[in-house]
Amino acid sequence: MATSPNNSAIHVTGEATGFIPVTSPEGHELKPITVIGTDDIRGTFDEATIRQARTCRAAPGVTEVVLNPDAHVGYGAPIGCVMVSPTHIYPGPVGVDIKCSMSLLQLDVPESEIRDKKTRRALIDAIVERTPTGAGRGSRSVRKGRRIESDLGFEILTRGAAADVLERCGVPAHWSQRCEDATHTGHNGQTAALEKRLTKHLDEHGWAGTFADKVNQLGSYGGGNHFGEAEVVRIAEGERAKSAAEAFGLRDGHVAFLSHCGSRGVGAKLADLQFKTLGAHFAKWGIPLPGQDKHMVYAPIGSQEANDYIDDMHLGANFATVNHMIINSLVLEAFQEVIPGCTGSLVYFISHNIARQEHTGGAGSPMAWVHRKGATRAFPAGHPGLVGTPFEAIGHPILLPGNPADGSSVMVAEEGAKLSAYSVNHGAGRRMGRKNAARTLDQGRVDRQLAELDILTNCRQYPIDEAPAAYKDFNKVLDSVKLAGLASEVARLSARFVIKDGSEADD
Repeated sequence: MATSPNNSAIHVTGEATGFIPVTSPEGHELKPITVIGTDDIRGTFDEATIRQARTCRAAPGVTEVVLNPDAHVGYGAPIGCVMVSPTHIYPGPVGVDIKCSMSLLQLDVPESEIRDKKTRRALIDAIVERTPTGAGRGSRSVRKGRRIESDLGFEILTRGAAADVLERCGVPAHWSQRCEDATHTGHNGQTAALEKRLTKHLDEHGWAGTFADKVNQLGSYGGGNHFGEAEVVRIAEGERAKSAAEAFGLRDGHVAFLSHCGSRGVGAKLADLQFKTLGAHFAKWGIPLPGQDKHMVYAPIGSQEANDYIDDMHLGANFATVNHMIINSLVLEAFQEVIPGCTGSLVYFISHNIARQEHTGGAGSPMAWVHRKGATRAFPAGHPGLVGTPFEAIGHPILLPGNPADGSSVMVAEEGAKLSAYSVNHGAGRRMGRKNAARTLDQGRVDRQLAELDILTNCRQYPIDEAPAAYKDFNKVLDSVKLAGLASEVARLSARFVIKDGSEADD
């Protein structure tokens, strides 16, 4: 068995598969880390990423770790990592932006309707009038944002995208059927546990004075790598792709809108509280931290600490879900303002920063907590997690953002996804840190590339730390997923304009 010439830590088992040996702190051999990636992609995993993955694998209660092709260094666990534990819950391998997610809105607008730059600029203006970007900006900072009052905000955090909650938010109630998880309940399966936990935050943790401001962020993108992007759908060749596209509701040659955002300030506040609380618990009792990393705190399932984290994670997850639903509703409203009479339907909403209880070995296997940090669920047809959903017979849509230049992808899982704990990457994955990108990339070249591709943005200058060149080669990342037998491509999405955190464009 060979090692990768680009990374000697990885033992190669196939064209796009490999493993990394791991021993426990006591010196016992553990189940190796599964690696998904071609030789080119394996070369992008630096020493720090592999060290973090090994720390995760040797951590208490962990039974499996997967490195996806987009993997790179994160806080505690790599971004692009899957970690399975039947007995413990870990905040770090979930991430700070709880339930950071993707959603896709399919419109009945043919590509020809948005070829004109004037129309696309009008659409950009109509969207940014409704969905603000930037840290701390909420619906009250834009002229046509959707106002959500605190009492409805309480319902959103505790009940998620329940049909009646969506109706009160001005969102089609049936969109809840197109969510990976429309509603998250408390650690005991009861909504009352979340109501009790949120009330405690309001009464004892100082949330009362800022809750209205946090709720005000519903229907907003935030900053960083979050975005909204108008796409043209190109359905892949073959009967498999065509049948999946039909089940998903995708329309070849028509416009769709892809969104990437999460739980905004609410999720960050909850994650920060948990890191501090669990960190103090570890310090008080002298519990060793895996890898001596403060972001690798954990709690045994059934403990009060685990219950509190699960409740907080689910509060943030409910916020993120409804945030996406409101954004998609506002985007549809913007399109209808510019192109009267057009309609749209939600294709899917799927998260990539969450821990879920799943059958990791398929039907009949024991349940375990699957932590996905920058990783996406990939259930194929017939998986027990899809029973009773519209996707039981085909597998659910997998939404993978690439970059404006290379496009994005919609995929569907294959049976081989069992190898990766029924998970795939969440996108292309960074190859350059933000500071390094700002230091080494040329702003003029970045902007010229988008202009040559006729891709408009709402920014005077495209954020250089988000430039396509700051990310891994998306086509090679997708090749890794296909060659490993995890998923197949249903459609490619070609960007026509992008909404990101940036100043207003002047073209």
